[in-house]
Amino acid sequence: MSQPDQSPSRRPAVVTLAVAVLILMAVAALAHAAAGAVTLGGTVARFRDAAQGTSASPDEIDGVVTLLRVSTVLTAVVSLLAGLLLAGLALGLRARRDGARTATWVVSGLGLLLGCCAAAVLVGQRTSPLRLGEDDRSTAELLGLVDDAYPSWWIPLGAGLSVGQVLGYLVVATLLALPAANAWFRRRPAAPAPQQPPTPPAPQPAPHPGHQPTGAPPAPPYPPR
Repeated sequence: MSQPDQSPSRRPAVVTLAVAVLILMAVAALAHAAAGAVTLGGTVARFRDAAQGTSASPDEIDGVVTLLRVSTVLTAVVSLLAGLLLAGLALGLRARRDGARTATWVVSGLGLLLGCCAAAVLVGQRTSPLRLGEDDRSTAELLGLVDDAYPSWWIPLGAGLSVGQVLGYLVVATLLALPAANAWFRRRPAAPAPQQPPTPPAPQPAPHPGHQPTGAPPAPPYPPR
């Protein structure tokens, strides 16, 4: 009966492409976290300068600054953790671990869900801006200054990365579900053949009485009686 093919095979192109996309997404997430930490000081300074011309009190300005700092730090931490997670998944896929493929599908599903929710919130904010009463007029003025306090490239960069991450999750999940990837993750390298111990030499039978061993000198003749 023939044995199933368990010999190691070359990594298919679809898995290599999925690993490359995950690494690219990890680098983008880490870069986004670093950019947020670097630009935080300048963003706060520009916001404070712009807030001086509003009717907001110093306590209200400090409250929005605290909110701005906390949101930026949380975004940077989430981006950092996401980058490390994606890098770990890429290494697991490269090492041919089927569990890493399952984990990648789970992370991709969560990423797609969160990305769609974030896009829906962003569209909702743009189409239906927050309306505050007259008592909260100063707060509305301050919140309107937050977007202008960021660098001009910050919001387009964040939106582009969000869309790119959603597309990346979709591409990776699709690539790992293709038949070539299924066959590569299910097939395992053949185990090395066990080493057989050396066979000991067979024991030689004991010579019979009167048997002359091969190569021995002839026995002397018996003396005549």
